[in-house]
Amino acid sequence: MGRTAKLNQLTEAQVRAYSGKAGTPAPLHDGGGLYLRKRESGAYWYLRMKDPVTGAEQWHRMFPDDPTGGYPAKSLKDARTEARRLWAIRAQGIDPRAERERLAQEQAEARQAAELERLRRVTVRDLFERWRDLELKARTLPSGERTGRKDSGALALAQFERHVFNHIGDMTAKDVTRADVLRVIDAQLTEGKQRTAQMLFADLRQMFAFGLDRELIAADPMATLKKARIVGTGTERDRILSADEVRRLADALPRANMSPRSVCAVWLVLATGCRIGELMGATWADAGTDRAVLQAVADVEGVKLGFVDLPARTWHLPDTKSGREHTIHLSAFAVRQFERLHELRQSCAWVFPSTAGTGPVCTKSFNKQLSDRQRTDDERMSRRSKAVDALTLPGGRWTPHDLRRTTASIMAAMGISGDVIDECLNHQIESRVRRTYIRDRREADQARAFDALGERLAELAERVAPASNVARLRAA
Repeated sequence: MGRTAKLNQLTEAQVRAYSGKAGTPAPLHDGGGLYLRKRESGAYWYLRMKDPVTGAEQWHRMFPDDPTGGYPAKSLKDARTEARRLWAIRAQGIDPRAERERLAQEQAEARQAAELERLRRVTVRDLFERWRDLELKARTLPSGERTGRKDSGALALAQFERHVFNHIGDMTAKDVTRADVLRVIDAQLTEGKQRTAQMLFADLRQMFAFGLDRELIAADPMATLKKARIVGTGTERDRILSADEVRRLADALPRANMSPRSVCAVWLVLATGCRIGELMGATWADAGTDRAVLQAVADVEGVKLGFVDLPARTWHLPDTKSGREHTIHLSAFAVRQFERLHELRQSCAWVFPSTAGTGPVCTKSFNKQLSDRQRTDDERMSRRSKAVDALTLPGGRWTPHDLRRTTASIMAAMGISGDVIDECLNHQIESRVRRTYIRDRREADQARAFDALGERLAELAERVAPASNVARLRAA
């Protein structure tokens, strides 16, 4: 339908009245092929035009790509202006619908170009920050489930700052190739740092998988890399301290020039089988500090919050690595260690407070105290302990987790059953059936096991070997 002689036949009042009518009355014509048509979802503007190919009359929806394209969002004045524009396009021999499709294609291409530009601007540093914010930051969901890493990605950030960003940090993430990743990994393997290489490999793989899921990169450069072939598989430690080594340790600790709290920490790991992160997260149950505040600090420091109740002889861990609560019965031997710590107690809630007293001491600090005292003179580090070999034992280097493994071995040697040992150490139960149907934590059996362990440790600590130096230890 072409233009009629009479245009602008409608008034705003007529349009308003029409749009308020119930049902779908006949279209309202303004002249020049401009109509207002009522539909169930509202009133919309149309232009009646002939198809340039077939000559058939067709309804042309106006403002089709605008979600607010109906009346009253688009007024009578808006519709007349748009109608004049469309008739002007038609006068040039162009079908307005074809023109609309062309414009839509141009907009799609512009969006695609903008997306490619966005991808071009995302560097490896940017990708890491997004990954850290969304997946590594520790947070508690409304359901109570905790997600992210306990240190909120602090270790990963430190590793990337030292070993990744200097190689590929400023590269566009989508341009990183397999060769670029291997350059980062190989730099560590060349220096003999296999464990660092393994950690970087795992974190880089997670980061690039995150980027692929979020369409921040078009392809994963690590998709075909096999961890075992590139960095090898981690070897499972099996180091435990023998009974004689525990005796030697009791002899060496007083002369190792460690803080009194650290000496107690060694014995508490042996006496409870706890993880070092759990020990550093211990608080005094009677401290009276808001637990939510303590939990927030524990999350930041990457430790597991726990509450030591000396009168009750318990240490309660509400959140553990195995995902279930755990209450440790404190033997008389363990109580003595906590009593010594209580004598050193400061005005804060933490059993092992930091120097500032605002939180727990860093777990790395304790680990370093032990490793710094298991070196040779050639391995002495500047501005660190001079007692470099004070804690050297015949079986080789040992770690806090080796003490936890030693706890289990001592219990087993005393005839304590494996399922009770698993409960004492709060191991994740491998059998899904047992996890689901057997809820008994064997508290009484645990208490007896911990008491027996404490008696054995007291016996080993009292039967101290003669004073020894590292040369004699190596000759033993």
